[in-house]
Amino acid sequence: MRLALPQWAGTLAVKAAVFITVMCCALAALLGILVHVSVTNQTVGQARDLALSRLDDATASFEAGDPLRPGVAIDPPELPGSLRDLALAGDRGTMVAEHRGHPAMWAAGPVDDERGEMGVPPPEGRGRVLAVRVDYAQQARTIEGLHRAILWSSGLAIGVTVLVGAFAVTRVTRRLHATARVARRISGGDLDARVDDPRTKDPGRPQDEVGAVAAALDSMAASLQGKLLAEQRFTADVAHELRTPLTGLHAAAELLPPGRPTELVRDRVAALRTLTEDLLEISRLDTGRERLELDSEPLAALAERVVRASGSDTEVVVVRDVVVETDRRRLERVLGNLVANAHKHGRGPVSLTVDGPVVTVRDHGVGYPEYLLAHGPQRFRTEGGSRGHGLGLTIALGQAEVLGARLTFANAVDGGAVARLVLP
Repeated sequence: MRLALPQWAGTLAVKAAVFITVMCCALAALLGILVHVSVTNQTVGQARDLALSRLDDATASFEAGDPLRPGVAIDPPELPGSLRDLALAGDRGTMVAEHRGHPAMWAAGPVDDERGEMGVPPPEGRGRVLAVRVDYAQQARTIEGLHRAILWSSGLAIGVTVLVGAFAVTRVTRRLHATARVARRISGGDLDARVDDPRTKDPGRPQDEVGAVAAALDSMAASLQGKLLAEQRFTADVAHELRTPLTGLHAAAELLPPGRPTELVRDRVAALRTLTEDLLEISRLDTGRERLELDSEPLAALAERVVRASGSDTEVVVVRDVVVETDRRRLERVLGNLVANAHKHGRGPVSLTVDGPVVTVRDHGVGYPEYLLAHGPQRFRTEGGSRGHGLGLTIALGQAEVLGARLTFANAVDGGAVARLVLP
């Protein structure tokens, strides 16, 4: 079973903080071990040298017959057994051990003593051990103090480094978050959004990777905006240029004698005029400068009027009527396009349901294509070779945004396309 971590645990700031903390702990541990080993070896070495020096002096005095000084003894019972065995084997050595609850440095070595203690010769085959005891309490306190100093200094260094590192990383992540917010605004259609990182404005200032990403995003947004504006101008210009000859063509078609060829010509001219008007409406929506003309309108009456104007066999179901303050022309355009799309690309029966500020248009065809459910309506794209130019739902979505409404597309479980308009 995989453990699910919280979302913040995967952020760059947390990863950087964890990395800095681990590296600081490793570095502090390494330096602490090196300092501890060095100082401990030096302290122990000095105590060992002192104990061996006193052992040399005590051995010389003992062999000369002088009395033993305090801290010097022959075969003391408290001498560590391993050090006693070493001395009996003919070697000299030192060892730190407890003596009456206090640390002491022992030094011991073999001596020749034919007199024995109190003038009594030692047993045959038994050697004698001369031991020197040096107080080691001060050195032990020094090493213990060193331990505490290493721990405190390591903790302080780790804390300061983590704080400084977190501050530096937070500055970077703050700039990354700002860049991400701008990228989301651009993907949402706000092509005027820019990061405007001040580091990218000064040519003499060294550029870091975040600044390079911000500059690239701003450049991409500017290029995309320029291309989109050029496309919008082209669309508007083409639609305007087509308007005049189409008006003349429409007038000429009306003068043709009745007949099947005349009907075909008039049908195609009407289709061209509709396409031209749709292109003009798309270009106006793209500019984002559309203004609402608000008025109070009963929603059920408006829906019934749209259905009558469409001339289609659409059932209007009123669950709950409501008076909405909206732009009547734009709302009629949205509902009319939804109803027309349901009849053109779906199958009957088609129903329009009013439930408060929510209007649902449903048919019983094959449903919306996958690309539309995933990405929304796309201009000049239709499925299955159906007639149309694919601007109806695009215009409906654009006008819904102008109204401040939310238009969503889905497929019913039992088949059919469902368009749901939620008015503000």
